[in-house]
Amino acid sequence: MKIICFSNIDGEVRMVLKGDSSLLVNRKPFFIPEWSNDIRMTPCMVFRVSRLGKNIGAKFAERYYDACAPGANIIAADFVAKGDWTYGFAFDYSLVLGEMGHMALSDEGLVIGISEAVEKASSIMTIRQGDLVVIDKAIASRKLEAEELLCVEHDGKEILYCKIK
Repeated sequence: MKIICFSNIDGEVRMVLKGDSSLLVNRKPFFIPEWSNDIRMTPCMVFRVSRLGKNIGAKFAERYYDACAPGANIIAADFVAKGDWTYGFAFDYSLVLGEMGHMALSDEGLVIGISEAVEKASSIMTIRQGDLVVIDKAIASRKLEAEELLCVEHDGKEILYCKIK
């Protein structure tokens, strides 16, 4: 499984890959790593790829994902500022994933539309069933503090929960 992230880095939308060890699920806490002085979070939407595809045109992209979830894309901003994207983006548990569902899909507030993201990602790599496409919201990241709670509710149901430690 690939995790393909689209983030706004220095005013430009860039694609970054994360490993599957980046996923933090099942209400587990996120522990702020000691090796960074600036751990930040950006709310995001996570889309699940539902079928194999390569060079998918934007007008066909909606056929290639079947569910979405809220998420929190966590970065080590001090490393990103130095250009070290591996430490900055791809560390363990750096993507808090909410409950997947069939919520209304909208590009509103995202740094790039889902159709364009699928088109871009599939132009350079094959996307497969189970891959995740992560698109940050078009808002500034904020620093995470110990003991805070990340929580998202939809229709009265908690669909993302993560305690920061």
